[in-house]
Amino acid sequence: MAFFRPRVSREAEVRHHADQEVGKSFPELLRKAREAEAEVRRAQAAAAPVQELRAAGLAFDRALTEALRAAEANQRATFGIRSYDDRIRRRKGRATPKGAEWTAEVNRLRTLREQNRLTGIPRVPRPVTASAR
Repeated sequence: MAFFRPRVSREAEVRHHADQEVGKSFPELLRKAREAEAEVRRAQAAAAPVQELRAAGLAFDRALTEALRAAEANQRATFGIRSYDDRIRRRKGRATPKGAEWTAEVNRLRTLREQNRLTGIPRVPRPVTASAR
């Protein structure tokens, strides 16, 4: 008696390999995010003008977003190639030590990015036009 074992789809293989490639850049992207955060903190400590604070906050947001994408790619690749097609495999992947580690890292980066978006990017007041008065 032969058991049928479904093969992994070609699309899942391609996505898995793409995630592995993107995930390789995670340490470098995380280093850039830390440098951008240091720049934001330096600007805040120096009481820089609002435009400079905003530019530093936006640069930090971009760096965090890139690091988050790489962390998510590493997370998916860690879950395994079958997890691209099967939600149960994704759940089981999260339960492994490496999967839990990457899930925690992704959640930490998401929280940091949302905190920066809510409090770290100052709003620049719009100029009031004569017609608005």
